[in-house]
Amino acid sequence: MSDDDAADAASGSGRSVPVGVKLGSTRTVIALPDDHGTENRIIKTLTCMATYEDALTGEEKVLYGEEAAREYPDRVQYMLRSGLPEDEDRAEMTKKFFEALIEENDIPADSGVVYAIPTIDNPAGLDNLRAVIEESSIGLDLVESYPESLCGSIPAFGEELEAIDEIFISVNMGSTNLEASAYRRGEQLAPFTTGAVTGNEVDRMIANYVEEETQGRVNIDTQTAREYKEEHADFVEFEPFTDIIQQPGGGTHEFTIERSVMDAVDEYLDDAVDELANTFLPELANDYMKVYQLALDRPIVLTGGMACIPGIVEEFEARLSEELNREIEATAAEQPDVAPTVGAQRIAARLVENS
Repeated sequence: MSDDDAADAASGSGRSVPVGVKLGSTRTVIALPDDHGTENRIIKTLTCMATYEDALTGEEKVLYGEEAAREYPDRVQYMLRSGLPEDEDRAEMTKKFFEALIEENDIPADSGVVYAIPTIDNPAGLDNLRAVIEESSIGLDLVESYPESLCGSIPAFGEELEAIDEIFISVNMGSTNLEASAYRRGEQLAPFTTGAVTGNEVDRMIANYVEEETQGRVNIDTQTAREYKEEHADFVEFEPFTDIIQQPGGGTHEFTIERSVMDAVDEYLDDAVDELANTFLPELANDYMKVYQLALDRPIVLTGGMACIPGIVEEFEARLSEELNREIEATAAEQPDVAPTVGAQRIAARLVENS
């Protein structure tokens, strides 16, 4: 099937392919229809890049994602560690990264693109991200952005765009921020963001706790700590695990982790519930009492990378219920880390259809 045929099948319009994009602090995810236009093609990679000089031509080459992190750990750049490109240099790096990703994966220029954008009070960073988006080679037909927490809630409500017609609360458990918002038929109300409770901080805590648990014999970097978290954290069936490190003087050291990972994620969840119960929800009740009452009678939607930990939805329900002294229900999409991009792609499909 040619690119034109794929575009026709994907969009139904013969013109524009609906694409969803999340440029995340840890991972970037793109969703677009497959060649048959029946299912989403998901592209997911680490949001990082490294440049090197071609040995023959001297031309600057770009590596991104897992390949860059693996081959150039000494100089790989994570451009969006704070959630946004903070300055012009990081904006330029983000543009290079995004264009390399677009080119390698043949994302069509004739597309309608919706970006899932974090809720962060950082005008300069948002302007830089807007420049990255507007100057990219895709989205020639349409470019829009919607809150990441709204986009991430859409797959949790059903197969279409049912979330747009609901009143609910969404909590985005991301790498760089904990975000919460109420939504009333697509309108974002009382957005709340804190950088005090983050997935990145969990990674740092795990690294510190591993050092303590091994009596200083093992020091791991935050990249390894994140891998431990993603592979082993589990509120239902956590099992101690063993790893091996190379000793500086030669030889190897085998060690077992029993507490470090779950201690860190357990503290994270307690802190997240505390922020929501004692800061976000009182502010929502103060400004929108009726929305507060209606929203707490519906499931709270969890999105973001931390929401991928098995059992965290049920633990969140139990702890927030206890904190508020009322029954709380929570839910999440099947893949909470991919959900914002899938939701953005569904919005793009609707906008393309209506254009």
